[in-house]
Amino acid sequence: MVQENLTLAIEILGTIAFAMSGSFAAMQKRLDPFGILIIAFVTSVGGGTVRDLLLDVPVFWMHDMIICSVVFITCIVSMIFKSVEKRFRVTLFIFDSIGLGLFTIVGIQKGMNADLNPLICITLGTITGCVGGISRDILLNKIPLIFRKEIYATACIVGGGIFLILVKYTTLSYAFVQIFTILLIVAIRTFAVKYEWQIPKFYGVDDNAEM
Repeated sequence: MVQENLTLAIEILGTIAFAMSGSFAAMQKRLDPFGILIIAFVTSVGGGTVRDLLLDVPVFWMHDMIICSVVFITCIVSMIFKSVEKRFRVTLFIFDSIGLGLFTIVGIQKGMNADLNPLICITLGTITGCVGGISRDILLNKIPLIFRKEIYATACIVGGGIFLILVKYTTLSYAFVQIFTILLIVAIRTFAVKYEWQIPKFYGVDDNAEM
C-alpha cells in the first residue's frame, strides 16, 4: 500500500512539474490562457499517452480525472505565479528537470509491471520523460531539447539503468531507489547544463567547410 501511494505521489508530482514547465514555456511565447492550458496538458500527458498506447493499455488520463484536475489547477497557479516570477528560463528548466526525473521512473515501473525486457523498460521510461517536452517544443515552434546538444534523454537512460540495477542487485528499499534515481536524473540534467556537458554532434559537409 505504501509503495502504491509513493508511486501515485511520484506521478502526481511529475504531472505538476511538467504542467508548470509547459505553462511557463507557453507564457514565454505570450499565448492566451487557453493556449497555456493546452500546452501544459500536452506537456504533462504526452509521454504517458505514448507509453500507454505502446503497452496497449487504457490511456491513464482518460480514466483518471485527478490527473486532469491537477493539470488544470497547476496551470491556473502558474499563471498567478507569473505575476511575481520573471525568470521564465530558470523556472522552466527547474520544472522540466524535475518532471523528467519523476516521469522516467514512472515509465520504467510501468514496463516492469508488464514484465518487459529491462532495455524496453528504460525505453518506456525515456519516452514517458521526453515525449511531453518534445510535443511542447514542437507546438511552440522550437527545436526540442532532446534533439539539441544538451544532455536530456541521456539522463533518463543513465538514471533508468541505475534504477534497474539497484532494484535487481541490491537490498535497498524500493522507495529509496525511486527517490535516489529521480534525484540522480535531475542532478545529471542540472550539472550537464551548468558545466556544459554535451554529446558530440555531427557536422554536414557545408559545416565542415566553414570550419
